[in-house]
Amino acid sequence: MFKGYKLNKVNFGIQYDECYRIGNDLYKSYENYVQNSLNNFFLDSKTLDGSQIIDSWFPKIKANIFLSHSHNDKEETIVFAGWLKKTFNLTTFIDSCIWGYGNDLIQMIDNKYSWLDKENRIYSYNKVLSSSSHVHMMVATALSSMIDKTECLIFYDTPNSIKSFDKGKRTESPWIYSEIAFSETVRKTTPERIKIINESQKFYNFDGDDTPEKVLKVSYELNYKHLKEIDHTVLNEWKKNKSVSQKEKALDRLYEITFPKIKRL
Repeated sequence: MFKGYKLNKVNFGIQYDECYRIGNDLYKSYENYVQNSLNNFFLDSKTLDGSQIIDSWFPKIKANIFLSHSHNDKEETIVFAGWLKKTFNLTTFIDSCIWGYGNDLIQMIDNKYSWLDKENRIYSYNKVLSSSSHVHMMVATALSSMIDKTECLIFYDTPNSIKSFDKGKRTESPWIYSEIAFSETVRKTTPERIKIINESQKFYNFDGDDTPEKVLKVSYELNYKHLKEIDHTVLNEWKKNKSVSQKEKALDRLYEITFPKIKRL
């Protein structure tokens, strides 16, 4: 990862339907990477190969941008991914492509291993906890790997992803919390095509029948000061350079707008 941004809610207006179609085609294409069976992952009759499951279930797709969002904003983030593809030919990895598969994998494992009374469809509490722990570890590992491999992270900031409390901004999504926390500590890799004029300058300009009342909510203090804030004004300025022939140059232009000390080689 090279740079991270916090994007305020955007209205794409008349482009909405077209961008959604483009973004949804991209999102759907990820499903081709997912295995829908556990049969290929046994080391022996009772042992699953967790490493192979991670590689097969959670695709390592080559993307330019990692997009972190609330599941309630999935449609809008698909539209934004479509806009990035349409405008700059940039490939966006939408994080729900990974954690969305986690629950499916847990269900498959539980239906095979976690029954206490299969006839009455009662699961063993301890077995369900074990399967959930393993899968959540797999998801977190896959998310961290994708953040590390993509050049740019964008966090879509909406009331669905961040809530205000007396103690500051917080999120109820463990995935958002994990992603943003990891993005602060992940190795920062400067692309070879970019030079930074002043190496001593830091460029962090900080400027299913569950009902809501029955679901446990946990909130996490969210520190996103390391993410550069952008909005539709920045996107409009960025779009003026949409004629660039290479997607990397499109990202370079974004960096130049938001971090003036960064120049292309």
